[in-house]
Amino acid sequence: MKVVIVGGVAGGASAAARLRRLDETAEIIIFEKSGYISYANCGLPYYVGGIIRDKEALTLQTPQSFYNRFNIKANVNCEVTAIERDQKRVSVKNLITGEIFTESYDKLILSPGALPVVPSFCHGGERVFTLRTVEDAIKLKAFCKEKNVKSAAVIGGGFIGLEIAENLMDTGASVTLFERSDHVLAIVDDLAAAFVHNELRAHGVDLQLKADTLSLKTADGCAELVLSDDRTMRFDMAVVAIGVYPDSSLAVKAGLKTGVKGAIAVNKNMQTSDPDIYAVGDAVEISALPLKNSAVIALAGPANKQGRIAADNIAGINSEYQDTQGASVIKVFSKTVASVGATEKQLKTAGVAYEKIILSAGNHAGYYPGASSMTIQCLYSKDSGLILGTQIVGGDGVDKRIDVLSVAMRVGLKAAALKDLELAYAPPYSSAKDPVNMIGFIADNIEKGIVKQFYYEDLDALKNNADALFIDARTPFEYVRGHADGFINIPLDDMRYRLDEIDKTKTVYVMCQSGLRSYLATRILAQNGYDVYNFAGGYMTYAALKNHEYELKECLGCGMEKR
Repeated sequence: MKVVIVGGVAGGASAAARLRRLDETAEIIIFEKSGYISYANCGLPYYVGGIIRDKEALTLQTPQSFYNRFNIKANVNCEVTAIERDQKRVSVKNLITGEIFTESYDKLILSPGALPVVPSFCHGGERVFTLRTVEDAIKLKAFCKEKNVKSAAVIGGGFIGLEIAENLMDTGASVTLFERSDHVLAIVDDLAAAFVHNELRAHGVDLQLKADTLSLKTADGCAELVLSDDRTMRFDMAVVAIGVYPDSSLAVKAGLKTGVKGAIAVNKNMQTSDPDIYAVGDAVEISALPLKNSAVIALAGPANKQGRIAADNIAGINSEYQDTQGASVIKVFSKTVASVGATEKQLKTAGVAYEKIILSAGNHAGYYPGASSMTIQCLYSKDSGLILGTQIVGGDGVDKRIDVLSVAMRVGLKAAALKDLELAYAPPYSSAKDPVNMIGFIADNIEKGIVKQFYYEDLDALKNNADALFIDARTPFEYVRGHADGFINIPLDDMRYRLDEIDKTKTVYVMCQSGLRSYLATRILAQNGYDVYNFAGGYMTYAALKNHEYELKECLGCGMEKR
């Protein structure tokens, strides 16, 4: 059997290695159009910033090492330009010599990956870059050093945009990040994004939200950017990172079926509409949990799994891809941002009824030095109780919790059942009641009617209600340092002795710093005959979202001088 694989990196290289482990006799040939057969593209921003010093560290396999270990012919700088399905062969162009030749196959695996979106407003030039391949990273790093870059624009606030912004800051450049929408990271909702905005600005990034770029080009020895509000800004260089799209042109020309965003349509065996052609990685359409909607998710983990599954099926082992949850994590300076599953926006669009839990919890025991807080937003179905999505922002331990919640979501655990998980505990690593357990405790209380919640988005309507009373249950010192408009201060420890100050004819809404003390206050009030609600997430959530709201107003009314 002869198997040709188009593209290396995560999906193609994984498919090749798995296939060799299953079939020692198969002839396996890889064609990769870049100069690197298998590389860590997730590490590219960190090479630019100098965290990864040696570019060889990015290279997971070379053509020679692939041949030595797996007896696989890996060809770099070779672009497959056409698939002749009736002849079962591909046309290949050697990008170094210009030679064009054909290669036959019995089975074909497509792993072409994704290409960076280069919008129509981008006119390029030597000072405008994208970052997708090792070659891109080498070029970008060399330019920064050669030109002694002092100012940089980053267009786009997704994974690559945030990572390259941080790493350009590490080179000593000042960075302005332009994001067209009202918050960075489309994979999270406003709350998680608000914490990211604060982190970016705290580290000196000039964050420009709702910034619509009209033109970007190299002009007069600089990268010139023109915005829709008539500002013209100039930088030493610019990086365009507004997203990627499936590189499915080869499949389209071959007449293979495509789906959402033009991605290659595959079944659960990673088989295309041609039974002898498989496709994996960033170029394929998959089903995304929890909504079972068609999606394109460009992540290394799914690509590796899909490559393995394609190889299994070619080798005669039935293997199926079990949908994608989109579990992801990113470092933004000192913060870690992680998510899995659906966002609020996606659930609202799909018309799914959900409950929302927001809590702030320590990453480990508070009495052990170095404890820090993480903010968690967990969404679960009002009908089934199943976890639909989670987002976490914090420091150490965020990755651990998102992994636990990703597994819980995968196996169909209900949110309230998180209270029963037995998780490892020692003071340097966690608390006896882990943040994941706390989600379960809150969900259980909600289901049993022990607590009722209200949210930031409810405040405007509630404040127009004459029958509402707002209480801040923190200490007077915390209250004077900052509090939500309209909230009076009655500390938790005084609550039982000041009930005569609280009008029983009104509905009471209570807030504290994280949501715990206000929950305790609601229990006191509820058992004394009050109709009472707890503010989800506490003042930390309120302050982050209020600041985000303020930043947007400032941005939209921006009078920044042209420079």
